[in-house]
Amino acid sequence: MSKQRIILVDDHEVVRLGLKALLERHPQFEVVGEAGTAKEALRLVEQYRPDVVVMDIRLPGSSGIEACEKITEKYPDTHVIMLTSYAEDEMLFSAIRAGASGYVLKQIGSDDLVRALEAVGRGEALLDPAVTQRIFQEVRRASKEEEASAFAHLTQQEKHVLLLVSEGKTNREIAKELYLGEGTVRNYVSSILSKLNVSNRAEAAAYAVEHNLRDHLD
Repeated sequence: MSKQRIILVDDHEVVRLGLKALLERHPQFEVVGEAGTAKEALRLVEQYRPDVVVMDIRLPGSSGIEACEKITEKYPDTHVIMLTSYAEDEMLFSAIRAGASGYVLKQIGSDDLVRALEAVGRGEALLDPAVTQRIFQEVRRASKEEEASAFAHLTQQEKHVLLLVSEGKTNREIAKELYLGEGTVRNYVSSILSKLNVSNRAEAAAYAVEHNLRDHLD
């Protein structure tokens, strides 16, 4: 079985020595290089073409995230695990956007780090459990924002009219429920169709349901 070839990147030599000592206890790993800056890391990756780079996010000069992006673009077979002392939301999402396969905190236990390296070496993506919940929170927040933006151009009254349209009500029924004239409702519906760029009431209703209109009514 071939060894997993690893490059360690951290500007603190003590951290690199600790990681190297840990990994050398496991025969499936081979540390082929160490670097203290992003520039050194890029040079070593080009030289050794490792399976995995374990890289600190905060490096002097160019950041680990910038180096990660360059590595994953140029050497797609090399996986990058970002290593950090803090679970910072913006850093986390920047690392994911940069193509990192893993994101772990430096407080990770030795056994967990070994499992992380093995998982990333198999091509799996991995997040430290301490930051996984943040991902789900961000996804939910982004989803809510996207839903809200779907109705950003509608007035509150138009949203209420659209909700009733989605419930299958006729213009006459909507007018009665909202205490409006039937002609006014017709105008509202026409405006809604135009703003949502849909052709008919059925499409407008489907749009309202798809984007959870009811959750965005004041």
